[in-house]
Amino acid sequence: MRMHVILWRFRVRPSREAEFEAAYGDDGTWARFFRSGEGFVGTELMRGTDGTYLTIDRWVSRSAQQAFRVANARRYAQLDAAGLALTIEEQLVAEVEA
Repeated sequence: MRMHVILWRFRVRPSREAEFEAAYGDDGTWARFFRSGEGFVGTELMRGTDGTYLTIDRWVSRSAQQAFRVANARRYAQLDAAGLALTIEEQLVAEVEA
């Protein structure tokens, strides 16, 4: 099964790790939001040994992910803005078909 995979890297503000994990974790705020979308497969959160985090979001296709983002632009922007308070850096690493 091919799917669209989005990989993000984050540096989290000191002492905000628990809040970040609650928002970006496998069952966090973002994952619960994405679950309302058709074509969402899952989210994985990983913490690196250097304190950075990676998230992997999986969708059945790029078009499913983009349709969800367009249809839910307001809520997406709200969650993204809330995440800025938790992070020092957010970087889109890659979007790939796997």
